[in-house]
Amino acid sequence: MEKLLEQIQKGTVWQFPGGVHPPQQKSLSNGANIARLPLPDKLVVALKQHIGANGKLLVEKGQRVLKGQALTKPVANWSVPVHAPSSGIITEIAPKPSAHPSALPELSVVIEPDGKDEWCTLNPISEPKTLSHTQLVDIIHQAGISGMGGAGFPTYIKADTKQKIDFFIVNAVECEPYITADDTLMREHAAEIVQGIELMQQLLEPTVCIVGIEDNKPEAIAAMTKAAEHNNKIIVQTVPTVYPSGGEKQLIKLLTNREVPSMGIPADIGVLMHNTGTLYAVQQAVYEGKPLIERVVTVTGNTIHKPGNVWALLGTEIKHLLDCQGFSPVPQQRVVMGGPMMGFTLPTVRIGVIKTTNCILAPDHKELAEPGPEKACIRCSACADACPASLLPQQLQWFAKSKEYDKLQEHNLFDCIECGACAYVCPSEIPLVQYYRVAKVEIKEQQAEKIKADRAKERFDARKERLEREQEERKNRHKRKAPAKSDDEKQKVADALARVKNKSNDGNEKSAVAAAIARAKAKKLEGQNTEIEPDNSEVAKERALRKEQARKYKEQKELSEDATTPDDKKSAVAAAIARAKAKKAAQAQGAQTNLNDANTAPADDKKSAVAAAIARAKAKKAAQAAQANTDDADTAAPTDDKKAAVAAAIAHAKAKKAAKAQGAQANTDDADTAAPNDDKKAAVAAAIARAKAKKAAQAQGAQANIGDADTTASTDDKKAAVHAAIARAKAKKAAKEADKIEQLDESNSTVEQADNVKYESSEADSPAENKKAAVTAAIARAKAKKAAKEAQQTQSDEDTDQVAKTEPETPSEATPEQTAAEKKKAAVAAAIARAKAKKLQKEGNDQS
Repeated sequence: MEKLLEQIQKGTVWQFPGGVHPPQQKSLSNGANIARLPLPDKLVVALKQHIGANGKLLVEKGQRVLKGQALTKPVANWSVPVHAPSSGIITEIAPKPSAHPSALPELSVVIEPDGKDEWCTLNPISEPKTLSHTQLVDIIHQAGISGMGGAGFPTYIKADTKQKIDFFIVNAVECEPYITADDTLMREHAAEIVQGIELMQQLLEPTVCIVGIEDNKPEAIAAMTKAAEHNNKIIVQTVPTVYPSGGEKQLIKLLTNREVPSMGIPADIGVLMHNTGTLYAVQQAVYEGKPLIERVVTVTGNTIHKPGNVWALLGTEIKHLLDCQGFSPVPQQRVVMGGPMMGFTLPTVRIGVIKTTNCILAPDHKELAEPGPEKACIRCSACADACPASLLPQQLQWFAKSKEYDKLQEHNLFDCIECGACAYVCPSEIPLVQYYRVAKVEIKEQQAEKIKADRAKERFDARKERLEREQEERKNRHKRKAPAKSDDEKQKVADALARVKNKSNDGNEKSAVAAAIARAKAKKLEGQNTEIEPDNSEVAKERALRKEQARKYKEQKELSEDATTPDDKKSAVAAAIARAKAKKAAQAQGAQTNLNDANTAPADDKKSAVAAAIARAKAKKAAQAAQANTDDADTAAPTDDKKAAVAAAIAHAKAKKAAKAQGAQANTDDADTAAPNDDKKAAVAAAIARAKAKKAAQAQGAQANIGDADTTASTDDKKAAVHAAIARAKAKKAAKEADKIEQLDESNSTVEQADNVKYESSEADSPAENKKAAVTAAIARAKAKKAAKEAQQTQSDEDTDQVAKTEPETPSEATPEQTAAEKKKAAVAAAIARAKAKKLQKEGNDQS
C-alpha cells in the first residue's frame, strides 16, 4: 500500500486494455463561460431520474410550488426526491415521454413558471464539520442528488458505505468527444468542487483522494490544483487522452492499478468514485441548502450557431435549449442526448432535461453520418482489440442474435460499459452496442421473473408451513403438558396399577370391573390434565377366552352330529318302516275317532256334546303323538346313506300315490251314497251339511269347524244334535283330506328328489343292493295299500251312519207327486255334491 501511494504521488499512471482515439471536437463549446437561459414556458419534471424506486408524490394539480420545494418523498431504498426547478403552478401530473431511446412514458409533473423564481426556505450549513455522519448523509439524501456523469446512482448510498475506502477518485476526465460540461465547471467552480471533495472525505475517511483529469484540459487542471493546495490528501492526476479513460473501471485501473472484479463494484477493492458535477451538487446542498434542480449541459453541433455550456433547469425541454442556442435544423435532423459514442438519438425534442443529461448534440450529416447497412462480420478482431473490458464483442453479438442468454452471461456481457468503441472500429458497421443493450434488458427481465417466481414459491412454502403448524396447534390445543407429580402421587399411581394387574389375573367379570374402577381412581389421583393410557389387556384376554370356548363348542357339536348319524342301510330301512307304521296308526286312529264322534253324539242333552269334545281332544292328542313319533323316525333316518334314502323315498311316494287314488274314490262314493233316492229331506240335509263342512274347513280350518259344531250341539233339539254330529263328521273328513293333500305335496317332493338321486346313483349301485331296495319298496307298497283300504272302509261306514241318523227326520206323509219331485231334487243335489267332491279332489291334486 505504501509503495502504491508513493507511485501515485509521483504521478504514475497505468494503462488499461483497448481504447480508441476519436476526434475530440471539444473546442466548439469550451471557449465561453457557462450561460444562464431564460425561464422556459413549462417544466416537465420526471419523477424518476435515477436508478431506484420513485418517490411518493407530495403535490397535486393546481397547486403552487416554490423553487426548491420537494415534489416527492423517498419511500424505499435507492429512492431520492425531485424538486421544483422554479416557482409556479402545477398544470398537469401525467405520463410524459422519458429521456430514453424508447421514449416510454414516465409519470411527470408539469409546472408553469410564474417568472418570480421564488425560493422555498433554505437551510445552509456554514460549518459542516459539526454535523454527524448521519446528518450529513441525510442532507445529501433529501437534496435529491444522484450520479450526474453516468447511470444516476443515488449519492447517499455511496456516501453511507460501510466498507473501508482507501482511494476516493474524482472523475473529471470527460473523455467523450464534444462534451465540455465538467471542463467548464472545474474552470469556473473549482473551489466549490474541492469543498464537495472535502465533505466526502469527512464521510468516507479515505487514505487519499485522486482527481483524474485528461491532459487535453490544461485550464481545468490548473484550477483544480490551485483550489486543492491547502489539502495534502487531494492529488490532481493527469491521465492520457484516450477513449474511454473516463469509464469507472478504466479510470481506477489508470490511477490505482487495481481491477474491479467481474460483476463487482469499486467498493469491493476499497475504491469509491464521484463525478465533478455530483460533488458540486453536494457542496450546494450542504453550504447553500439548495437541492439539485439544475445542472451544466453542453449544447453543441454544427447546426448550433452558439454552441456552449448552459445552466439548464431540470425539466427544461430540449427544444428550449436548442432554440436558445440558435438551432438551425437540416433535413432529417438528428438530436442526440449524450456524446457521439454513448449517446442516443431522441425520438422527440419535447423531453425534459434530467439529472444525467450532460450534452445535447445536434450534428449535421457530414459531422455525424448515418450508419450504413449492416454487413456480415469479416472476423477482423478490431472490436476485440478496442474493447476496454477485454471482452469478445463478436462472440457476444452472435449469442445476442440467437438469444443464448446463458452463454452471454458466461462471457460476462454485463462487464460491457457500452462505450461504443467496438462499433466505432467495426468495418462492417455492425451496431454491436445495440445488440448488447437489448440482450441486457431481456436478461434482466428474465431474472426479475425468476426472482418473482422464487418469492412466490417462498410465500407458498411459508404459507403451507404456517397452515400445518396451525393445524398441529389446533390438534394440541387442549393437550397441555402434565404437571410434575410428586413422589407420593407417583407411588399412588404405581400402587393402583399394581392392584389393577393383580385383580385382572382372576379372569372373571368382577376383576374387569375392579380393574376399571382402579384405573379411574388412578387417573383421578394423577390429576385432571394427566393422560393415562387405558389398560385393556385383561378385557382382550377374556374376549379371546370366550372366542376359544365358542370355537371348541362348535367343534364338539359338529363331532356329536357326525357321531349320531347312522351310516348303515338297515337303520335307513327300519326308519322308513317306522314312519310308514306311524302314519298308518295315525290315520286309523283318526278315522276311528271320527266314527266314535258321529255315533256317540247324544240326541237330547249336553253331556253327549261334552263327551264328544273330550273324545275329539283325546284323538287329536293321539294323532299328535303319532305324528311326533313319525318326525322322530324321520330325524333318525340317515342323511348320509344315499341308497337307503333312495329306496325309502320311492316307497314313500308310491304309498302316497295309492292313498290319493283310494281317497278320491272314497269321496265319489260318499257323494253317491249320501244322496237318498226316496227321502227328500235326508238328501237336502246331507247336502247342506257337506256344504257347510267344506266351507268351514276352507275358511277357518278343521279346529274352527269343530268349535262351531260344539256350539251347535249345545241345543236341546234332537234334529240340531243330529245336524251337529253330521257337521262334525264332515269337518273331520275335510281335515283328513287337507292332511292328505299336504302328505301328497311332501311325497311328490320326496319322489322327485329320490328320482334324481336314483338316476345319479344307479350306475354305482351293486345288484345286491338294488334287490334289497326293491324288497323294501314292495313291503312298503303292500302296507300302504292295506292302510288305504282300511281308511276307505272306515269312511263308508261313517257315511252310512250319517244317513241312518237322518232317517227318523224324514216325513212319511209325502204324496207320490211330491216323492217324484223330491227324488228329482235329490238327484240334482247328489250330482252337485259329486261335482264339489271332484272339484275338491282336483284342487288337492293341483296342490300336490
